Amino acid sequence: MEHPENSNEYKGLKVNDGVESLGSVNPYLAAMRRKKAARLSVNDYVEGVLRGDVTVLSRAVTLLESLLPEHQAMAQEVVEKCLPYSGNSLRVGITGVPGAGKSTSIDAFGMHLLSNTDGKLAVLAVDPSSERSKGSILGDKTRMERLSVHPRAFIRPSASAGSLGGVARKTRETIILCEAAGYDNIFVETVGVGQSETAVYSMVDFFLLIQIAGAGDELQGIKRGIMEMADGIVINKADGDNADEARRAAVHYRNALQLFPMPVCGFRPEVLTYSGFYDLDIDKVWGMVVNYINKVRANGCFEERRRFQQRYWMYEAINEQLKSRFYNTEGMEELLSRYEQLLLQGKTTSFAAANKVLDFYDKAENENV
Repeated sequence: MEHPENSNEYKGLKVNDGVESLGSVNPYLAAMRRKKAARLSVNDYVEGVLRGDVTVLSRAVTLLESLLPEHQAMAQEVVEKCLPYSGNSLRVGITGVPGAGKSTSIDAFGMHLLSNTDGKLAVLAVDPSSERSKGSILGDKTRMERLSVHPRAFIRPSASAGSLGGVARKTRETIILCEAAGYDNIFVETVGVGQSETAVYSMVDFFLLIQIAGAGDELQGIKRGIMEMADGIVINKADGDNADEARRAAVHYRNALQLFPMPVCGFRPEVLTYSGFYDLDIDKVWGMVVNYINKVRANGCFEERRRFQQRYWMYEAINEQLKSRFYNTEGMEELLSRYEQLLLQGKTTSFAAANKVLDFYDKAENENV
């Protein structure tokens, strides 16, 4: 390249050519990118999941979470073909107030499980999404330091995306994929105490409530709804100076449980104390889970609960499909925008606008029949 500054009128000044652009440090990077971008077929996804390929499993879960109609249709095919290979896992839901140590406890429970069995563990952690930006940190792996590098553990953080109580919209289907991939233990971590308990309870075999002591009014943790759903209650951070406080809190919870009706399964929840950070009494907590599962398998409650869950999720799927069809109706977006403006101008009411929009949807549906 010729530089005009090197001409005679600029004697004493010399501009050298720049350094030539170097190639990629990794000569295989381009090939890796092409391989990653290659679109998989339904059979490719199914075969990859069934052989336990973590990369394919991760991509299948991403496909499930996609909002694109073509991805949703493809994902449903993958789930249906994996369904016959699912249902053979122990599903444990874990909830608790923010700061109770759910992620740290999952790390401890998971390592105890993997150290004492030859099984595999999948952790489905749901992070809350911002109502403003719709973004999510997805940082649960940072609090599961040991599990995140274990070869038999699969951790999948998902954004709640505004779904009920923070439970990811496709968590139920993700469980099916993980089971088909050979993960015989599934942990589902919720965002925190709230509406998510109902959704999590309807997809797990054991529902564990984690509480802490010495954090304020103990009665705040004794909520009838969540206590009635819990299959086991554990008090975390029972170490050091907080150990005695944790034991007193456990007594309060045991007394409170006596006031509730006997659960359908016929067993009152146990209340234990432990420390997830220091790995204290982790074996007792997991022993409680295994003991409960053995009891409900023996009296038939295990299968009955799973059948109830199937019915629950059928109606949830119906509600989701109706909502999707409603908002994807041709002309609906423009109509909603128009009625929003009328509302802001005070020319109509919320109920009147809703009736008009629903009438439009009914008419559109009848025309498509």
